[in-house]
Amino acid sequence: MDSSIQERFLGFIDVIIRVPPLFIIDALLRIGLGLPSEDVVLESTEQGFKISNVLDSTVNTMASVTSNSFLIELFDFGHLAYKMYFMIILKFLCCCLGCIAALCTFMLWTKHLIVVYLYLMSMGVIVLSHWSNVSTMKAIIAYVSTHESTTRILDDILCFNIKYILNEGPGFVLIENYILQCLLASIFCYTHLAPKHPILQKLLILSFMAPSILAIYPLPTQFLHHAPVFAALLPMAVCNFVFWYNGITILKTVYMGYQHARNFINNYGLSALAETEWIRLNVPCVLRTFWMLRVGGQVIHILVNHYGEETFTYFVMIKTLLINGCETLTAVLGMTSIISFICHYIGCFFQWVLLAEDGDETSIGTVSAILFYMLALQTGLTSLDRDKRLVRLCRNFCLLFTAVLHFVHNIVNPLLMSLSASHNPALHRHIRALAVCAFLILFPVSLLVYLWSHFTVSTWLLAVSVFNIEVIEKVLVSLAIYSLFLIDAYRSVFWEQLDDCVYIIRSFGNTVEFAFGIILFFNGFWILVFESGGAIRAIMMCIHAYLNIWCEAKAGWSVFMKRRTAVNKINSLPEAKAEQLEMLNDVCAICYQEMRSAKITRCNHYFHGVCLRKWLYVQDRCPLCLDILYKVENTQTNKANNEVIAVEQEARSNSENNVFQRVNEDR
Repeated sequence: MDSSIQERFLGFIDVIIRVPPLFIIDALLRIGLGLPSEDVVLESTEQGFKISNVLDSTVNTMASVTSNSFLIELFDFGHLAYKMYFMIILKFLCCCLGCIAALCTFMLWTKHLIVVYLYLMSMGVIVLSHWSNVSTMKAIIAYVSTHESTTRILDDILCFNIKYILNEGPGFVLIENYILQCLLASIFCYTHLAPKHPILQKLLILSFMAPSILAIYPLPTQFLHHAPVFAALLPMAVCNFVFWYNGITILKTVYMGYQHARNFINNYGLSALAETEWIRLNVPCVLRTFWMLRVGGQVIHILVNHYGEETFTYFVMIKTLLINGCETLTAVLGMTSIISFICHYIGCFFQWVLLAEDGDETSIGTVSAILFYMLALQTGLTSLDRDKRLVRLCRNFCLLFTAVLHFVHNIVNPLLMSLSASHNPALHRHIRALAVCAFLILFPVSLLVYLWSHFTVSTWLLAVSVFNIEVIEKVLVSLAIYSLFLIDAYRSVFWEQLDDCVYIIRSFGNTVEFAFGIILFFNGFWILVFESGGAIRAIMMCIHAYLNIWCEAKAGWSVFMKRRTAVNKINSLPEAKAEQLEMLNDVCAICYQEMRSAKITRCNHYFHGVCLRKWLYVQDRCPLCLDILYKVENTQTNKANNEVIAVEQEARSNSENNVFQRVNEDR
């Protein structure tokens, strides 16, 4: 029990320490990587037009202005523009380097990440100590300049005028700074990565405490003003020594990481490396923690600044959180992780309702996350205005929930087929599955009624409607096949037309889905051309056209041709007469059911026509003797088939002999 708690605690710490780099990347993305926003560009353009107008007027009035002054103004304008573009490029490069450094820090191993945090903590302690010392020195200098005496603080202390110092003098400021510097010195001495020699440790403590000690002595104000800088020299020298001394080690660590990644890719592939690193870094949990902390900080900010105002409502706060929760790519990733977590437990809930085993529902969270993030990129969610972003986010949620309904159907469909074909007497399992099917029909219908009554016709509404109707169609097809199988399960006579009925129903459903795929393709093409284009949308349309249109059409045509060929082959075989079946008095060797009608093969074997047709999907030879099932007119083809059969029989006999020899050797 203690070990499990310790493992959970260490896992929690590993997640927490990987969150700050995400906040750094998020902050850099929030400012647009230093690039000017559209408002700034428009303002600069307007200023450029104004300046050009001024220059034009200046050119027109050259008679009253000397040429030298005009050239100077023009040179100043060009220098200013050059400086502005240089600063933009410099900011962009710095932001990109910051993102790369934060991403590399995020991917470090835990022990290396702890070393980085210790170094950063040491630097932070120095900055905080310097800020505290500067504030204290300003208070001391102001006190000394007010009383026009450099010895007033020391005189008050020696005269035990403590009340005056604490009430009117800087006594509290000195005491607070003294305590803070003691604490910061202890932290720095514990966290710095340089060799901890006793003399160095004592000098570091003295360096932190020096300004607080020197403040009470009658020293010139100029010396007190520069005392915090001199106090930070030794700690900064220690940090610089650590950085440069371990520079070779840092480069070796980076190179070893590169070598490890390259070797891993060569041996196992890029996907295996990505999966391994995904698990090692615990990316979903880190993203969830980042997004929750981000939203938590925004909640505190809203409550502190706007709580109690007339315009404040919790609904407005939720809207603000949703808008701000997807304003950058890292924020969208965090929201995606939260949505994946929720969708995963939705799948678990339906699995619990259906009493189903682990299956495809475990991937609902992953697939939902990928779908939501692709929708966010495809619709340009982060680049939209606040109001448009909220509308687009709600539409994406609607599409995502419709996709979740498809995933739920993928859970319930095989369960329905299993219950109908296995003669399962457990009535409550049938009721649970049928209840889920009723939900999958009623909820999309209700959603369609609400959407069409509250929104105007648009491409988004058409897409959502198609997805919901497709869910209803899939459920109805599953229920129809479930009903047929259930009827067949309680029949005492073999139902030969069952396969044809199931094929017709499934063909109808596949045809409807194929038509919906074409409709969605043209709907997306309209959006791409007339509403919101983009490379990601074009790529997704190509993927949709290949997977959902071309591959489905190719697979459907292949199944149709196989079935058509099988039907033609079966029709070429003679039908068994009632006298022959009565004389045979046997069952079908494929399904082991009684034969009231049968087809006779060339090798004089009897099978159900439906069973033999299914067998022909796999191969063209008799299930019993492996002879060819249908007559071929071409003598050359007969000869080739006979040669193939002879070769296969010889290979089979050789393999049997080899197996027999191996068994004897093992014995």
